Amino acid sequence: MELTFLPFLIFAGLILFSTFKILNEYERGVILRLGKFSGIRGPGLIILVPGIEKMLKIDLRLVTMDIPSQDIISKDNISLKVNGVVYFKVSNPERAIISVENYYHATAQIAQTTLRSVVGQYELDEILAKRDAINAKLQSILDEVTEPWGIKVTNVEVKAIDLPVEMQRAMAKQAEAEREKRAKIISAEGEFDAAQKLSEAAKVLGEQDHAITLRFLATMREIASSNNSSTTFFPIPMDFLSKLIK
Repeated sequence: MELTFLPFLIFAGLILFSTFKILNEYERGVILRLGKFSGIRGPGLIILVPGIEKMLKIDLRLVTMDIPSQDIISKDNISLKVNGVVYFKVSNPERAIISVENYYHATAQIAQTTLRSVVGQYELDEILAKRDAINAKLQSILDEVTEPWGIKVTNVEVKAIDLPVEMQRAMAKQAEAEREKRAKIISAEGEFDAAQKLSEAAKVLGEQDHAITLRFLATMREIASSNNSSTTFFPIPMDFLSKLIK
């Protein structure tokens, strides 16, 4: 008797399983009735008509997708390897199901080709210095392309830029030469300022008759107060020396 009702119990279980669905807060169900779009349902308990309605579940949470390293030739003919990351989410579940076969795969492919195309428009120095501008341009292009698919691209970031070993060495030498150049410029500016101050001091001392004498006496006092006791100074008036020279 139990074996007689077993197929009916299995059939009833399948009917219940295909009739009642539960969707989480971040999920939506795209309902197809006899193959035609019927509406968006969820979250919560969803009741379907068995054999007539079919539900395709869509996750509305933000998706983080890595862009694999792409071989790119910059505008100044330098080979690079660049990878990145794309942040996107489904903004229109109907379009994400009907307009594109696999929205995740399609977004991944368009992200790779767009990364190669955009980065290849810049020279190496611009790629290294203008990451924010490149990220903004990538985000704008991807968002425009994926909008008909019901996808909203919120952000795109270039993660790493790998340079050839020869280019890394050349850049290191260039950076070292730039540092040496800046050090020499700073040293020359310091010497120029010191010479200018000495020139101004000599001019002031030359304009005052007794200024040089006072400076001479101050220097003698500093030397006399030092620990070197083996040195003896005999002050001689400056006008005496001038008369002796004459």
